[in-house]
Amino acid sequence: MAAATAAAWRWRALAVVVLVAALSCTARVSHAIGVNWDTQLSHPLPASTVVRLLQDNGFDRVKLFDAEDSILRALRKSGIQVMVGIPNDMLADLAGNPKAAENWVDRNVTGHVHDGVDIRKVHTDDLSFASLTRRVVMSRYVAVGNEPFLTTFNGTYLNTTFPAMQNVQAALSKAGLADKVKVTVPLNADVYESSTGKPSDGDFRGDIHGLMLTIVQFLSSTGAPFVANVYPFISLYADPNFPLDYAFFQGASSNPVVDGSVTYHNTFDANHDTLVAALRKNGFGNVSIIVGEVGWPTDGDVNANLDYARRFNQGFLSHIATGQGTPLRPGPVDAYLFSLVDEDQKSIQPGNFERHWGVFYYDGTPKYPLSLTGTGNGGNTLKPARGVKYLEKKWCVLKPSANLDDQKVGDSVSYACGLADCTSLGYKTSCAGLDARGNVSYAYNSYYQTMDQDDRACNFGGLAATTNVDPSAGTCRFIVEIDVSDAARTTRGVGAAAAVSIAAALVVLLVF
Repeated sequence: MAAATAAAWRWRALAVVVLVAALSCTARVSHAIGVNWDTQLSHPLPASTVVRLLQDNGFDRVKLFDAEDSILRALRKSGIQVMVGIPNDMLADLAGNPKAAENWVDRNVTGHVHDGVDIRKVHTDDLSFASLTRRVVMSRYVAVGNEPFLTTFNGTYLNTTFPAMQNVQAALSKAGLADKVKVTVPLNADVYESSTGKPSDGDFRGDIHGLMLTIVQFLSSTGAPFVANVYPFISLYADPNFPLDYAFFQGASSNPVVDGSVTYHNTFDANHDTLVAALRKNGFGNVSIIVGEVGWPTDGDVNANLDYARRFNQGFLSHIATGQGTPLRPGPVDAYLFSLVDEDQKSIQPGNFERHWGVFYYDGTPKYPLSLTGTGNGGNTLKPARGVKYLEKKWCVLKPSANLDDQKVGDSVSYACGLADCTSLGYKTSCAGLDARGNVSYAYNSYYQTMDQDDRACNFGGLAATTNVDPSAGTCRFIVEIDVSDAARTTRGVGAAAAVSIAAALVVLLVF
């Protein structure tokens, strides 16, 4: 008995050592997958429905872009790790006002953590390695800003991002949460580069090199991860000559990158290791890495389709499921897919594809078979959202008697697409096969559904009429929107201001 007791205590001591090591590099021991959940939709699913969708599909981590109270409340005691975001437009206030940071932490972190948002304690009476891994990864993060150093921002956030990070960190410490919640900043992959194209020559971008070293030093000192958003699709979108097979995970590429003794056959590994090399070169090779966003859109561009998205996402999941990591950073990869659902209110300034990153459609319906475990064998694929309520099964279409040469047709389509989502219309998109009348009907219906099927939203000066016959054709889906009550519509997609805009839009529509 004494020997058994001593052995048990030796095991527990060893387990504690393992736990301490795991806590210092949580991203390196996680095998599951996270997902980005944003809410720029006209008709968002209820938060409780989305949390159940996450649980049903085995997502154990979620990355949010804002601290929306209804979402954080729905995540309480869900067992899902949360990375909660702070929008870029809040950085200046948080940077210049420590009290503002304290108020933000008190309002959006402290209460939710104490109320059960991702609270996990490790008990020494259940220290199997599997349970250790599951529990250890349940740390939380605050993401201060999102890709604030994009060159398209023209330096807007260069002077406010790091001070905001410092103030939020100080506020967490004051609240007694610094050991539970880590501060980081998701950065686009354009913050690092290689002058030769070889990953081993990676370094931080010249114009922000000093700032990046300051931030990485901060991450290293607090034990927080470097969060990088990696998008092979964007490489293909920006350069039509980018080798397509290099974007996927198909084994040998026809355009590999040879870097000394290492040959890279996909752009993800090469991009990831460029960051690893940049960290090493500047003395921070110990900083863990989280892939904050990675994915492929399904519509809105010639290279954005269901087949490519499935190939990339399944290839990526199968790639990281091996646990082998990348040549310069072996071991499990911690990543968040981008994104959960399509968002019809998202800015399309970067491109029409921006509204189609979801692995689920707007209503929580899976777009294609996808195994999150990386098996890719058709089993264990995505499950749809449960209990989704829809508006009536009716659509708005162009009347058969309407004349396409009527000036009002073109004007009304421009108006409808200015207020609703028409990004599925265009060259080699999902609705590219529609004829001219079909295009008009699609625009009308998109507007009609956005306006909650209000009768006034299907008039267009007498050009439109409702129908109970689904006009969907081929790959082009004419949607019926989700039934979202005003009480439930609390996310950024539609709030009080948006409701006023909708009412105004309907009034304007009556003049057509």
